Amino acid sequence: MNALANETSPYLLQHADNPVAWHPWGPEALERARSENKPILLSVGYSACHWCHVMAHESFEDEATAALMNEHFVNIKVDREERPDLDKTYQMAHHLLSGRNGGWPLTMFLTPGDHTPFFGGTYFPREPHYGLPSFKEVLAGVARFFREHPNDAREQGEALQQALNERAAPAGQAVLDDAPLLQARAELGRVYDRRLGGFGGAPKFPHPTSIERLLRHYAATAKVDAPDREALQMALHTLRAMAEGGVYDQLGGGFYRYSVDAEWRIPHFEKMLYDNAQLLPLYAEAWQLTGEPVFEKTALETGEWVIREMQSPEGGFYSSLDADSAGHEGAFYVWSREEVRSALEDRAYPLFARHVGLDRPPNFESHWHFYIAESPAAIAGALETEEAGVVRHIAEARTRLLALREPRIRPGRDEKVLTSWNALMIRGLAIAGRILRRDDFLSSAERAMDFIRATLWRDGRLLATYKDGRAHLNAYLDDYAFLIDALLSLLEARWRGGELELAIALCDVLIERFEDREEGGFYFTAHDHERLIARHKSLMDEALPAGAGVAAYGLGRLGHLLGEARYLAAAERTLRAASGSIGRYASGHCALLRALEEYLAPPTTMVLRGGGELLAEWQRRCTEHYSPARLTFAIPTGARGLPGILALCQPAEQGVVAYVCQGAQCGAPIRDLAALEEAIRKEGLSGTVRPD
Repeated sequence: MNALANETSPYLLQHADNPVAWHPWGPEALERARSENKPILLSVGYSACHWCHVMAHESFEDEATAALMNEHFVNIKVDREERPDLDKTYQMAHHLLSGRNGGWPLTMFLTPGDHTPFFGGTYFPREPHYGLPSFKEVLAGVARFFREHPNDAREQGEALQQALNERAAPAGQAVLDDAPLLQARAELGRVYDRRLGGFGGAPKFPHPTSIERLLRHYAATAKVDAPDREALQMALHTLRAMAEGGVYDQLGGGFYRYSVDAEWRIPHFEKMLYDNAQLLPLYAEAWQLTGEPVFEKTALETGEWVIREMQSPEGGFYSSLDADSAGHEGAFYVWSREEVRSALEDRAYPLFARHVGLDRPPNFESHWHFYIAESPAAIAGALETEEAGVVRHIAEARTRLLALREPRIRPGRDEKVLTSWNALMIRGLAIAGRILRRDDFLSSAERAMDFIRATLWRDGRLLATYKDGRAHLNAYLDDYAFLIDALLSLLEARWRGGELELAIALCDVLIERFEDREEGGFYFTAHDHERLIARHKSLMDEALPAGAGVAAYGLGRLGHLLGEARYLAAAERTLRAASGSIGRYASGHCALLRALEEYLAPPTTMVLRGGGELLAEWQRRCTEHYSPARLTFAIPTGARGLPGILALCQPAEQGVVAYVCQGAQCGAPIRDLAALEEAIRKEGLSGTVRPD
C-alpha cells in the first residue's frame, strides 16, 4: 500500500498514486525492512527536479517495475528539501561507493538492519541507455546480490560506515591567518572563465558564494589602498553575463537553476528560491559599487518576481517552480518566432528580435529562449537611430509578451515553506531593499520573518518546514544559522523591536544543541535528532552556503555587538575545527572564509540614535557605499533595554547622534552630519571607490 497520501511534501504527494508501495522515511518503514529482512530502496528527489519526473514516468508509474520493487524491497521516498540530513548522508555515501558525484533522483539500496548503502546510483532509465542498465535490471541484480551474498552486503556497509565517520570529522589546525583568503582568491582565478564569465565549463552554476568572496576581497584590498581590480572584474563580469544570458528570465525576472551551456544561454528551467535569494543581494551590491543599470535592473526585477510569484498570502516564501509545464521542459518560457511577430508592432519586432536573438537560429527544440544577443546601444548604433527609442520599444515588447505569457499552463510550484530558504530570501530582500531604497522589499522580508516567528518558532526551537497549516520536522543547522544572518540584515535595514532578542535566542540554541563540544564546530543535526548512519558537519559550500560558516559569521558579529564571549569562542572553535578542510580547498569554503575574515579583522559597528527623516538621512549616508565589513544600526530614540555596546550608545536629547564602535569600545558621540562624514572618511568606512 502506498503510504504517501498524508504527507506535506509536494514531491512525495506526486508519488502518492504510484503503484509502488512507497513509505515516508520513519520508524514504520524501517522496522518493516528489518522484520522482513528486505533491503531498503531509498529514492531521494524534489518537486522541481526534471530527471525525477522522467524516472517517475518511466519506472515508478509502470506496473511491472512497481511489482519488482514491491516484491523485493521496502521502498522509501524522501524529499531532499525536507530532509537535507538524509540527502547529505546518502549523497556522500554514493560518492564513496561510486567515486562519482551524486544528484537527483538519488537511488540507494540499504541494508535492512543498519540502513547502510551497499549499492546506488542516480537516474536509471526504463531501457538500457546512456551507458546505464535498465532500472529493472538493476532491481533484479541488487535483489539477487542481497539474497545470495548477504554477508558481502553487510561487510561493504560496515566499511562504508567507517569511511563516512572519518569524512564527518576532518582534522583541524591551530593557526588562523589570512592565507586561506589569498588561497581562495588564487583558486577562483584559475577556474574563472575569462571569456564568458563564471567558474569552470558547462554546465554552469551561479556560485554566489564565490562571487561574494571576490567582492569582499576587492573591498578589503581597496580599504588598504591596494585594490584587487581583477577580483572585482571577475565578479562583475560573471554577474553581467548571467543577467544578460538565458539563465535569467528576460521577461519575468528571476534566475533559473543553472545553464546547460558555457555561454549562459540555455538554462535548466527550474527556478529555486535559494538561488534567487543569494543572487538578489549580490546584484544590489554590484549596483552599489558600480552604478551600472544592468545590476540595478536585475536586482529590482528579481525582487519583484519573488514577491509576485513566490510569496504566500501567509507571508512565507514558496520553494521552487518546476522546470516542466504542459509535459515539456521550458514550455512556459520559450517562444516561436511567429508568436512574437504577431504580438508586436511592425517597428518593435525587428528591434526586439535583434535584442533577444530571434533573428538567429532557434536555440531550444525549434523554439527561441530569450537572452541578450545585442544591446540597445549596439542596435541603435547599427541602425543609426536614437538609443532611447530602441529602449522604449524593447521595454514595451517585454511588457506585451509577459502579459501574453501569463495565461500559459504554468510550471508546478512547490508550495512548502522551508525555514532555511526563507531566511536566505529575507536576508536578500533586506539587503536589496536597503541599498535600492525599496520599502516594499523590506516589508516583504518582514512579513516572512513574522510568519516564521508565528508558525515555525515553537517552545524555543525552530521547525524546518510548513505546508497547508502543518509545521513539522526539527530544524537543522542551516535553519538556525541562516535565520540569525537574516535577522542581522533586517536589523540593519530597519530596526524592529524583538528581532535582536530572537537572534540571541537562536544563537543560544545553536550552541546548546548543535555545537561539537569536544572538537569544535557544529553538526548539521541537533544532539537530540534521529540517529542516522553518520553525523556530519556542514563545512563546504554547495548550492547553499555551509551552515557552519554562516553560524560562525553570525556568532562573530553578535559576539562583538553584545560583548558575548561565548559566541566569539564558539565562532573561533568552528574556524579552528574547519581549518584543515579549508586548507585543502579554500574556495570551496567561502562561507567559512567570510567568518574567518571578520575573525581576523572584526567589523566596525556604527550606531545611530534618533528619529524621523533625519535618522533615515544619516542611515542613507552611512550605507551609501559598499562596505561589507561594517554593521550600521539606526535605532529609534524610544528603544530601551539595549544590550552590549548598544547600551553605550545613548540617544541625544534632540536630533541624531552617531557612534563608531570597534570591539567593545565606542567613540565619542558625533552630533552633526559633517562630522559623521569626516569620521566615515577617517575610519575608511566609505568602503570602495567606484571602479573605473
